[in-house]
Parts: sequence; C-alpha cells; structure tokens
Amino acid sequence: MSDPWLALRATTRARIGLGRTGDALPVRDVLAFQLAHARARDAVHADFDTAALAAAIAPVPSVTVRSRALDRPTYLRRPDLGRQLDPACQGVLSGPCDVVFVVGDGLSPAAVQLHAPPLLRVCFDRLTGWTIAPVVIASQVRVALGDAIGALMQATLCVMLIGERPGLSVANSLGAYITYQPRIGRRDAERNCISNIHEAGLSYEAAADMLVWLLTEARRRKLTGVNLKDDRGLIT
Repeated sequence: MSDPWLALRATTRARIGLGRTGDALPVRDVLAFQLAHARARDAVHADFDTAALAAAIAPVPSVTVRSRALDRPTYLRRPDLGRQLDPACQGVLSGPCDVVFVVGDGLSPAAVQLHAPPLLRVCFDRLTGWTIAPVVIASQVRVALGDAIGALMQATLCVMLIGERPGLSVANSLGAYITYQPRIGRRDAERNCISNIHEAGLSYEAAADMLVWLLTEARRRKLTGVNLKDDRGLIT
C-alpha cells in the first residue's frame, strides 16, 4: 500500500506522518529522534575554536574578545553575563567604522565555525566603499553583546553573526542580527534578523544579498528594526 504522507514529507524537515508500531512510533523514528536530540545537545556544548575561525577568515583582520560569562555553564545559566563585555577586552576595540561584524558562538558554536567564514567572504565582496572594522570574534555571547562592542568601536552599524538555538531538524543554523547605531540598551525590536543560514536553509548568497540590502537601507534611512522591512520583491 502506498504511503499517503510520502509527498508531504518530501516538502518539509518536520516529523509528520511517522506511523506507528502497535501503540508506539516505529523504532527507526524513535532512534532518529534520539539522534537529533543528541546532536542538538552536543551543538550547545561544543568547543568554540577562535584561533581556527580567525585563520579561516584570514587575510581579513580579526580581534578576539569574550563576554563576562567566563565558561559555558555560567553562560547557559546567566544570559545577562553573555550580553556584557569582559572589561579586560575593551582595549582591543577601536573605531570609527561604517560597520563591524561580530562573530559569536551563541548556542551553536559549530554553526559559526562552519558558516561564518564563507558568509563573511560573500558579504565583504558586496560591501565595496564601506569602512569595515576588523572582525570581532566573541566567546560566550548573546546577541546584545554586539551593542556594547559596536558602541565602543563607534560603528554606524553592527552585524552579529551567531549560532542559533539548535533544533531537532537543524543543529548548526546561523543567524545574523543587524543594529543601527548600536549602544547598550537597544531592544530586540530595534534590530533586523536573518535566520536559518545553513546547508539546507538560506544560502550564503541569498543571506548576503539580504544582509547588504538591509545595511544599505539602514544607513540611508538611519534605522533598523520593525520599521525596516525587506520589500525588495514588492510591486510599487
């Protein structure tokens, strides 16, 4: 008998129409779920190799900083510390600049190691005429740490590339957060977000196109957030 769910399953990574064996899921689906859960947990606790990341983005210059969450357990328990820059790192940051890219481990260091270098290369190729600061590689970070970094570097715009919370379909997804005139206290509504950058999601080229468009419009309109919409495809 043909599987009526087969065509639908081909269009999504969601777990739909798994069937059953007796009153339980089939063993293969139970094992696949457990594997996905293990990968998501491993992604959160993976090491962040800042030296390897710096080498991967070379010859683009970079500096390394960290948040006030000095280890992974503290980072996971204290999100507030992940939003604050370690005072010892302030001396390596200087400006001014049009834009600073901050690359932070977030909740999936593996996503950053894998996707940030190629995405940065595609973005930099498109940002001709911009003053771009050295890439800031940041450990144990939350999105809002970009506000403190951008303010210290007198950046007009800050782009935070960060590992997104792992899910049961993707454990290595990268997100990009754009903030105009970053400063401590900025709200999430004052940022634009591009998410799901990974091999089965948004491509580097598509993400870079959207990111550069948002940066250009943010600088022109002097804002980011809910008042800046990606309307490139709208008919006027």
